Amino acid sequence: MPAIVSQLLPLLYGICFLALLWQAFKVMSRGYSAVPRPGDRPSPPTGDRTGRLTIHPELLDADGELTRDDLLTVRFGDDSEQKTRPNEPG
Repeated sequence: MPAIVSQLLPLLYGICFLALLWQAFKVMSRGYSAVPRPGDRPSPPTGDRTGRLTIHPELLDADGELTRDDLLTVRFGDDSEQKTRPNEPG
């Protein structure tokens, strides 16, 4: 029994190594094809979101509706915008 295992172990190791190497090349090829190279024709964007409104899940309450609670905001740096209160217009 140990003689068979000692002969099959390198074969199984080699098969697993080749399978993982093949998977690695497949994943890397998808990554390389995602980056445009000089001379490539620009492809039209898929799933254009122009005009669509994105609602982040953090803004939804337990019922799936927009929350009415006051939200905290953080600003970094020197803002050139006018400071307004949340309930005041523009």
